[in-house]
Amino acid sequence: MPLPFWNIYRHGFVRVAVAVPHVRVANPKFNTERTLAMAQRAVEAGAALVLFPELGISAYSCEDLFAQDALLDAVEEQIAVLCEQTRELDAVLLVGAPVRVQNRLFNGAFALHKGQILGIVPKSYLPNYREFYEKRQFADASSVQTPHIHFAGQRHIPFGTDLIFAATGHDDFQIGVEICEDVWTPLAPSTFAALAGATVLCNLSASNITIGKADYRKNLCANQSAKTVSAYMYSAAGPGESTTDLAWDGHALIYENGDMLTESVRFSDDEDLILADVDLERLVQERARLSSFTDTVARWKGSLNFRRIHFDWAPPQDELKLEHRNVERFPFVPNDPKLRDERCFEAYNIQVYGLMKRLQSIQGEKVVIGVSGGLDSTHALIVAAKTMDKLGLPRRNILGFTMPGFATSDKTLENAWALMNALGIEGREIDIKPSCLQMLRDLGHPFAEGKPQYDITFENVQAGERTSHLFRLANFHNAIVLGTGDLSELALGWCTYGVGDHMSHYNVNGSVPKTLIQHLIRYVIETAQFDAEASRILGSILDTEISPELVPSDSGSKDAPTQSTQAKIGPYELQDFNLYYLTRFGFRPSKIAFLSHSAWSDVKRGAWPSGFGEAKKNEYTIGEIKKWLDIFCFRFFQISQFKRSCVPNGPKVGSGGSLSPRGDWRAPSDGESAPWLDELRANVPDA
Repeated sequence: MPLPFWNIYRHGFVRVAVAVPHVRVANPKFNTERTLAMAQRAVEAGAALVLFPELGISAYSCEDLFAQDALLDAVEEQIAVLCEQTRELDAVLLVGAPVRVQNRLFNGAFALHKGQILGIVPKSYLPNYREFYEKRQFADASSVQTPHIHFAGQRHIPFGTDLIFAATGHDDFQIGVEICEDVWTPLAPSTFAALAGATVLCNLSASNITIGKADYRKNLCANQSAKTVSAYMYSAAGPGESTTDLAWDGHALIYENGDMLTESVRFSDDEDLILADVDLERLVQERARLSSFTDTVARWKGSLNFRRIHFDWAPPQDELKLEHRNVERFPFVPNDPKLRDERCFEAYNIQVYGLMKRLQSIQGEKVVIGVSGGLDSTHALIVAAKTMDKLGLPRRNILGFTMPGFATSDKTLENAWALMNALGIEGREIDIKPSCLQMLRDLGHPFAEGKPQYDITFENVQAGERTSHLFRLANFHNAIVLGTGDLSELALGWCTYGVGDHMSHYNVNGSVPKTLIQHLIRYVIETAQFDAEASRILGSILDTEISPELVPSDSGSKDAPTQSTQAKIGPYELQDFNLYYLTRFGFRPSKIAFLSHSAWSDVKRGAWPSGFGEAKKNEYTIGEIKKWLDIFCFRFFQISQFKRSCVPNGPKVGSGGSLSPRGDWRAPSDGESAPWLDELRANVPDA
């Protein structure tokens, strides 16, 4: 039986937990009780893996007490108790404890599952500097002389640093283990485990706290997670460790491919349990995509002789929603205001320096741009203005043309003129209706005879006339045509091919999605890049309905745009979400719908970024998400690629991708959409 749609495990996720329990120094019985209690909490929350701190069964700060047989005997006894009492828990527990092997004492990480010790991983690198004296008590992993040991009444337990714990029947769920100092070294053991296939790397740490160390830990875990394309879990010791000479903050962290999923509250008086839903499919996809990762595997294959220790595990069969992962509604736009401002600054500069280079390389000083009073041309005009400022050229070198047609609204025309005046460019107006009428007469189109036939030809004649004028104007003024079409429109094929808004000499917007353009304009307003009048006009443009303005209203009103782009091809806030996860990660449509619903079904969990206006709609049902994703898949895969195969030059802006065939995306123009539509329609419920 397949898992239900509303179960995270159906979509390639695994729920993991990091626990920071209370400990008492040299009291294995108490520590085992707290470990068991927290393990039960984690499993009740749906976790398949629970990580505990280094030497948590004995406590890390026992120092020379580790040489006492009474303590070591008690630890072994309590490991046996823990095994017995977790026989019914279907999760892997990683707990720390000292272990005697062949007259040596090792700092060990025990992998337990349903009463069985799957294996024990000894610490590879023992710190023996500053406050650390671990070599006084422990032997390092290089002195291991046996691949199996007997412990706590169990025999033939795999022992060594060459262990990967793999879930039977779930190939993506593979666990690599290291201990504290191991990740602080130039070649961390977890690096080799990742190259050998481990997707979830776990670090049992004690890690006393000093000023500034927490940030270093986070950077270390983030980098290790990113370099190894893995999930990285980290647990530092917390309440109860000895403070004779050190202090402890109980820092727990979970990262995925460089992104923090969650962290604990540091210096808490209480025990802490953090949970995260890790996307294993994303990690495996990314590794397959990164040639440098697979090349590294090939280069180090002689060092990747790991033993796979399999365990039988079955995910929960009931509904289990994505509760421990923040899925942002706007993946192209960071939710954190500080990070968002940094990204907006970068985006503008990427576009500005791209246009600067193009003008310098052709020894050109002028650009021609069509200014419609809409979002895309507004953003491109801002980029052009900043480019002229950087080059030390007058903004009058920007030749802006507003070209009203049969359905241009008074509001957008007024905004176009007001913006050109506020930015100090050379603004002009060309009425394209006469030339469009001539073209329609030449075609024998009914509209030229006074019959209101508003078909695709009627629309494209206007788009084509505008672009034709712009190119000839560029010839006449020794300038280049600056493109304005954005990434979202290119993905959906929402542009007029060739002699239309599809074409230009250089397009600064080609890899910028609509939702990011909205935020970039808001950023210009919020940071007062221009004067108050320009900011007022930009605000008016943001408040205007997105429309091609090609078909007049039945009433003849021209107060506002009468066509709604989003009513035709879907809300850009949803379609940009679909675009990101399809092109960036290659997810199947049902998973994208699941993620989209997780973001858009709850106002509190996926709010519109603070300080940047409000979303047009606060929630979408799964039925609405399915409807618009169906349209996206058909348009993206079936009917639009030929437009993307010959796009103008333009800089790649975001990691979400570019659809240029010279950049991120290469696809056949005559491909089929059936696999995506079939998968979506078969696996996503309507309600």
